[in-house]
This record gives sequence, C-alpha cells and structure tokens, in this order.
Amino acid sequence: MIEINLIPAPRRKKATRAQAVDLGPMVSDVSGRVRDRFLIGAVGAVVLSGVGVGLLYLRQTDRGKTLAERHDVALADSARYANVLRDRHRAESTRDSLLRQVNLIVGLDDDRYVWAHVMDEVSRALPQYTWITALAFTGTPQGVSVAPKSADTSAKKKSSPPTRTDTSIPKDAITVRVQGRTVDLQAVTRFMRDLEASPFFTAVVLEKSEPVTDNGKEVAQFQLTFGYSRPDTLLLRRTPLSLR
Repeated sequence: MIEINLIPAPRRKKATRAQAVDLGPMVSDVSGRVRDRFLIGAVGAVVLSGVGVGLLYLRQTDRGKTLAERHDVALADSARYANVLRDRHRAESTRDSLLRQVNLIVGLDDDRYVWAHVMDEVSRALPQYTWITALAFTGTPQGVSVAPKSADTSAKKKSSPPTRTDTSIPKDAITVRVQGRTVDLQAVTRFMRDLEASPFFTAVVLEKSEPVTDNGKEVAQFQLTFGYSRPDTLLLRRTPLSLR
C-alpha cells in the first residue's frame, strides 16, 4: 500500500541579517597614512604644481595673443612706413643731385677768376727792373674729377638704405710757376715777400736762380713756385671793368 504525505515540508528561514563587515582595520590604516607628513607634502606639491602649470598656461596664452596683435600692428606700420621712406629717399636723392650741380656751378664760377687774380697780383708785386718770361700753373681743371661714385646695385645692397650722394665739390690744388729775369738779386727777395703778402698766394719757393746773358748784358734768371689760395668770397669785392 502506497502512502502519500501531503503535508508540505517546512521552509528554511532566510538570513535576515547580513554578515557584518569589519571596517575598523581599514579605517585605522587610512588614518595612519594620512598622518604621514611626507605623504601630505607630496600631495600638496602635486596640487601646487598643477595650479602653477595652469596659471602659466593661461599667462602664456594671453601673452601669445598680445604678441600676435602687436605683430599684426607692426606689419601694418612697416608696410605703411616703407612707402614713406621710399618717397623720402627718392626726394633726398633728387635734392642731393641738384645741390651737387649747384655747387659745381658755384665752384666753376669762383675759379674762373683764377687767372685774373694771378696776373693782377703778380704784376702788382713785380719790382722795378724785373720782368716775367713765363707764367703757368699746374693742377687738374675744376670739374674733371668730381663725378659722383656709381651706386652699387648688387642684390646685397638692395635691402639696405641707398647711399647718400656727396654734394661737396673738391677743390683741386693749383700751383703757379713764374720764370723771370732781373738785374738786381735783391729785387727777387722783394718780389717773393710781396707775393707772400698777397691773400691769393702761399708757400713761395725760389727753385733756382742763375746768371744768364740777355742782349749782351748779364742778368739773373729765377724761377718761383707758389700755391694758389682761394680766399673767402666775403673778403673779395668785385667791380665791373668799366669802373676801373
């Protein structure tokens, strides 16, 4: 005979309380580590470094923007002033060229009276019983060696400012040579002294003196050399020939 038990079996009771976790050792370990001075210093250093790096980044970013703005302004000013400088250099070149031509004309005008001054002063200082047999001067004529230097147009010079033209005109040295004869050697001394007193002559030198025969008479032949001095134009007074 088969028996069936219809009474349900008793259910197991679920655990109503979870197993408690002991956190005491973990908390004490963390508390012990936090109390370590070196760990606190390391954490503070890391924090300060991060703050410093952030501040430097912000500062450099702001400075980069400022420099970029200044660079753009400088480029605009450079382009604007480049045209101004180019026009200025062109105007200065034209002015120097004209001024050089004016100075050349003034120099030629001043030196066209050289022969007149030489002959006037020599005849004025010439003593009695003395005559001139030859009168000449040496020196480069004015205006021959006054050409301006050619400008260097090489690629290296294109970036540099143009060279200013020299507007001054050099004055060439003039040396006067006088040959003459006299019957009195003392007259040569007076002649030299009077030539040195002239504002137009300087450094009178007796190169040679020797006896010669002229028309059957014995005379002294001499040769003088002296430089021509250009006096200040304010000291000269020019009058027309009709008033002399």
